[in-house]
Amino acid sequence: MASAPHTGISARQAEAGRYDLVVLANRLPVDRTTDEAGRPGWRQSPGGLVTALHPIMKQRAGAWIGWHGLPGPAPSPFVHDDIHLHPIALTADDVEGYYEGQSNATIWPLYHDGVEQPVFDRAWQDRYRAVNLRFAQAAARVAAPGALVWVHDYHLQLVPGMLRELRPDLRIGFFLHIPFPPVELFCQMPMREEIMRGLLGADLVGFQHAQGTRNFRTLAAELLGAEITDTGIRYQGRDVAADTFPISIDVAEQQRLGTDPAVRSRAAQIRRELGDPRTVILAVDRLDYTKGIECRLRAYEELLSRQGLDPADTVLVQVAVPTRQQIDQYQALRERVEREVSRINGEHAGIGRMPVHYLHQSFDRAELAALYLAADVMAVTPLRDGMNLVAKEYVATRADGTGALVLSEFAGAAAELRQAWLVNPHDLDALEQALAGAAFADADEQRRRMAPMREHLRRHDVNAWAAGFLNRLGRIAVGSRTPAPQRAAGSRGRWAEHARGWSARPAGRPVVRSSSGDTAALARD
Repeated sequence: MASAPHTGISARQAEAGRYDLVVLANRLPVDRTTDEAGRPGWRQSPGGLVTALHPIMKQRAGAWIGWHGLPGPAPSPFVHDDIHLHPIALTADDVEGYYEGQSNATIWPLYHDGVEQPVFDRAWQDRYRAVNLRFAQAAARVAAPGALVWVHDYHLQLVPGMLRELRPDLRIGFFLHIPFPPVELFCQMPMREEIMRGLLGADLVGFQHAQGTRNFRTLAAELLGAEITDTGIRYQGRDVAADTFPISIDVAEQQRLGTDPAVRSRAAQIRRELGDPRTVILAVDRLDYTKGIECRLRAYEELLSRQGLDPADTVLVQVAVPTRQQIDQYQALRERVEREVSRINGEHAGIGRMPVHYLHQSFDRAELAALYLAADVMAVTPLRDGMNLVAKEYVATRADGTGALVLSEFAGAAAELRQAWLVNPHDLDALEQALAGAAFADADEQRRRMAPMREHLRRHDVNAWAAGFLNRLGRIAVGSRTPAPQRAAGSRGRWAEHARGWSARPAGRPVVRSSSGDTAALARD
């Protein structure tokens, strides 16, 4: 396995606050805790990004810049498990405008194919700019000369360009964890050129899926008139590499959990508590409108109604992890999902048995692994997803090679886990067929499908992902520039020629909200 480049940092440099590796993400890799005596503290957050970067950050005494999770003043920089953490302060207005607003009510739905109508608000855009500048300034202060800076995700898309202006000596990488949309969707964004220029401030821009990489390259040419090269993009005299780096999981840890006697015992207990049904179908999602929970419930209910699955001998366990509960769309989604679960159970339940067990809560890694082992079928059917690590965790946890994965074609993981039951989640007939086919597959078919997926994950784990990105970034020459090409007048691309009021939309109409909170629907051209 490739290792990340190592240039080293002295104790004196670290004490002076100059780091040769700096990571920026919306959140710090730690969560607040309180011990039995009421003393506050910190613990490492769960998650693939933290797992992947933790050993590299420790080795290089790197710095991680992010929000600590509460509005108000930020704690002073501190060290946790040999990682130097630099908290960013967000006010309550920042949280509302930058995080809940621009990031999660505008960018998130737009980048997920407009599954939910995005809201455009000038005040949110201003907050987004201000917070991105705050992150960029923090990185500029702590990065050593020529340092590697790795910026993560849709919350911070302006940071690379801002940081390039502040510190042109840095090698800047950006990785987008969610899908990057096609031209027609992206160009609805009022900040479209600003965001593209922000991303093009990086030396390396990474995406989960090859389609996202293609979309980005196309947009750079169409919107900004950039030149497309074999390796990426040439813009304003700089070469910007753009490539695909599908994120993965800690495979060794999932395999360890899958063979842990306590976890296996808990899995058996879960099946007993469910009434020892013939088939347990599991779905684990954040309660998000992109995850296809409603389509999945409808397909499952139709299977029960048509006797494609026996309601007396089949259970769906739907884990719906709470998320973004202050946002209106998420509150409405929860009401719809819980109403549908109640309806299905009301029509198909019997004494002592329920066809749907709905859990609006989060679980630790051991309990999730036990659920993976207890499930005969794993249903991962988002309407759009950058990757979906739950699908990979399920495959890696099943040490005996059994189990069946039903996977949406629109999850990034589908490009790698080709042996799953791949399905279009918008097609209820196809979704029903996939669920039934997976439920009735014999052990030989399960192992035939699972074996190549497990081998792929073994060779492409989260450590290989992180090392691959950082190695690629580390090979880029600092300040790599080429002469700016001469372009004919009016050659910036068809989208750049459109008026600012352009507002085409494949279906429905976006909402534009002024800073005063008024709303108005834009008419389609």
